[in-house]
Amino acid sequence: MRADRDAEAVRRWQSEAIHRIEADYNRSADTHLIRVDLPRYPGITLYLKDESSHPTGSLKHRLARSLFLYALCNGWIGPDTCVIESSSGSTAVSEAYFAKMLGLRFIAVVPASTAAPKLDAIRFHGGEIHTVDDPRTVYDVSNALAAETGGHYLDQFTYAERATDWRGNNNIAESIFAQMSAEEYPVPEWIVCGAGTGGTSATIGRYIAYQRHGTRLCVADPVHSVFHRHFADRRALSLPEGCGSCIEGIGRPRVEPSFIPSVIDRMIAVEDAASIGAMRALSRRLGRRVGGSTGTNLVAVAQLLEDMAARGVVGSIVTILCDGGERYGCTYYDDQWLDARGLDWHAQEAAFSAMFGA
Repeated sequence: MRADRDAEAVRRWQSEAIHRIEADYNRSADTHLIRVDLPRYPGITLYLKDESSHPTGSLKHRLARSLFLYALCNGWIGPDTCVIESSSGSTAVSEAYFAKMLGLRFIAVVPASTAAPKLDAIRFHGGEIHTVDDPRTVYDVSNALAAETGGHYLDQFTYAERATDWRGNNNIAESIFAQMSAEEYPVPEWIVCGAGTGGTSATIGRYIAYQRHGTRLCVADPVHSVFHRHFADRRALSLPEGCGSCIEGIGRPRVEPSFIPSVIDRMIAVEDAASIGAMRALSRRLGRRVGGSTGTNLVAVAQLLEDMAARGVVGSIVTILCDGGERYGCTYYDDQWLDARGLDWHAQEAAFSAMFGA
């Protein structure tokens, strides 16, 4: 009898937890779609899906909400569960937010190189930090912590592609097409995003196919990432030891289970210096700072713009403004930090400023 009562108490708690997350969503507005006119490319318009306006400041807020709902509905999280995640920072910030909302302990397993402001944001939301020197060990360490605490490892790298309803339930793809509906070219020629888990590209790619849109999906990927190599050759499953990108949040040393290459039309590999230059130029254009992964997206956008212009194609391109630049003041916006890593971004900034007509 006691076991039945305890099970019923957990069920009631899980129901209330789902209600709290849904109520939080109802209090939140959709993110903006920013139009950027490009004088150098008549007939082509760029749009930025600004995910920095989420309560936790990044695209990962959507993923964190989905992962918690997925785990709750699967019965993996209860009132006393310690929640663990492996992350480069932004996902953990968002998950710490939801864990705090539900009164749960949260531990983020992050690379030691993670930007300090991201760590501060995790702690602000009540999360704990467990750093690792080798980013490749985050998976094993997270599993070990889950076993040690009797907790649950959310595992964004496995569940990102399935936790979100890609058919259309307030996901990012549905939001983009709804916001584009009154534009001159409402169905984009291209949507450009990055890949960290692969969840966003899987959601967008599947949604495009399901809705039978003519839009193509391009994924921008750091040069030092395995995803674009795997896209070109399915036998490529991991990077050589010591190979890695400095752009946080995208690019991985191994092919993650959530990365679905078959829904992607094109991948473009981007040098870190180009990402920084594009990020700096866009920040000047908008009058506020954006993060490095947004710069990576913009480099891919520039190649698509050139291709469209060369073929005389008019239309629209949508890409994602993944997060704001406030968390990168001590890294991407610190010239000494960039110089120490041999990143010569000045020429790229000038080129992208010209692209914006500045």
